[in-house]
Amino acid sequence: MQCLVTGATGYIGGRLAPRLVDAGHQVRCLSRSAARLRDVPWADQVEIVEGDLSDPATLRPAFDGVEVAYFLMHSLGQKDFERRDREAAANFATAARAAGVRRIIYLGGPEPPPGDRPSPHLRSRAEVARILLASGVPTVVLRAPVIIGSGSASFEMLRHLTERLPAMVTPRWVFNRIQPIAVRDVLHYLIGAAGLPPDVHRGFDIGGPDVLSYATMMQRYAAVAGLPRRVILPTRVLSPWLSAHWVGLVTPVPNAIARPLVASLVHEAVARENDLAALLPGPPPTDFDQAVRLALGKIRDANVETRWSTASGRDAAAEPLPSDPDWSGGSVYTDERTRPVHAPADRLWRVIEGVGGDNGWYSFPLAWSVRGWLDRLVGGVGLRRGRRDRHRLRVGEALDWWRVEEIVPGELLRLRAEMRVPGRAWLEMRAEPDGAGGSVYRQRAVFLPRGLAGHLYWATVLPFHGVVFNGMARNIARGAESTPTTSV
Repeated sequence: MQCLVTGATGYIGGRLAPRLVDAGHQVRCLSRSAARLRDVPWADQVEIVEGDLSDPATLRPAFDGVEVAYFLMHSLGQKDFERRDREAAANFATAARAAGVRRIIYLGGPEPPPGDRPSPHLRSRAEVARILLASGVPTVVLRAPVIIGSGSASFEMLRHLTERLPAMVTPRWVFNRIQPIAVRDVLHYLIGAAGLPPDVHRGFDIGGPDVLSYATMMQRYAAVAGLPRRVILPTRVLSPWLSAHWVGLVTPVPNAIARPLVASLVHEAVARENDLAALLPGPPPTDFDQAVRLALGKIRDANVETRWSTASGRDAAAEPLPSDPDWSGGSVYTDERTRPVHAPADRLWRVIEGVGGDNGWYSFPLAWSVRGWLDRLVGGVGLRRGRRDRHRLRVGEALDWWRVEEIVPGELLRLRAEMRVPGRAWLEMRAEPDGAGGSVYRQRAVFLPRGLAGHLYWATVLPFHGVVFNGMARNIARGAESTPTTSV
């Protein structure tokens, strides 16, 4: 079948698209920027079209000839996300009906128990489900609780809380019941739903075989990871708001995403029916311990397909670096460094492409850490998003507080800042052969200030640039010179 996948740059969509191809379907991916999917390993197996669910005029080419359409986008963590998702769902539904789409498939969230007041996150997911079910197109809504898989936001929260806190004071909701599901089982249902008969038009609860409390999930995670049993002390003092800020400090998940996730954990999330399993028989569902083992194995082997941080919303400062910032209008500040390197350009490039994450930034770690913490305190993403792969980068990926805007293998890495700053910022790193067996490292930071605050910000950080950026250029050059030729 001809399938349309929205949210293909996100956690689930980036895993679903290649599996639909493997299942024999023709896949078209809708993205606001086709460049975001340029470097994924399955890019040449799908059709990529540009469009924006907030702009109905851009959607007709994407839906033309489509039989099955997946709605996998959400605006979680962005301002006014409920309105945005409502409008996106309505535009999606209208375009699908006009194009004669035969099936809509939506991955939503669990329904709170009767009588519970849903969190804004779950309320929005339920509203999107109602809009799609009322579209006039046969629709399947999958209501998933916590998804366990390498790189998912829920798993990263669980992993970092458990690994970093041998003892913790927790809110009482950690003893609410949850029915977590492995990401591989979610994908099984998403793919299978494409073949359901047209009279199937409803929502389905999906979950794994285990019903656990969040506290038990942390203890089970610790056991699988070989950690000592955790000490968990519940208290009534920690509100969901305080809990979210604590999660934002301890884990890589920023407050803007932690808040709605934590607010949703206040509700029990247990499947009330298992009807879809009868319609889509498959292998036995993955239990919690096995899902954790699989996720940790992917992380250990540096084989994480997608991460929660890969997706970027419309709030992100997504404008590319002007080709000539000096002529782009307004003020521009730059910091440029050049270093000769006594190593070939390919060795220098390996060091450049390896920046960030556990590899660090090659200069003044304390300064980078403090800047990251300050960013988290004002609601930014901070420095702990890390990187998907220790050695390789792709366009569109998050890299600590940066996002990869452009990469020319062996030559150029351009990063766009996503931390909270009064303006727009980029960092470029280049490797150039010097014609004599060595190479030249070129580094350029560009800042386009916004208002007086932007000019004051640059003046404030400028004294530190001489230490941080000069040390970074020097240590990257030294790293290339000391890297063995056979390194990967």
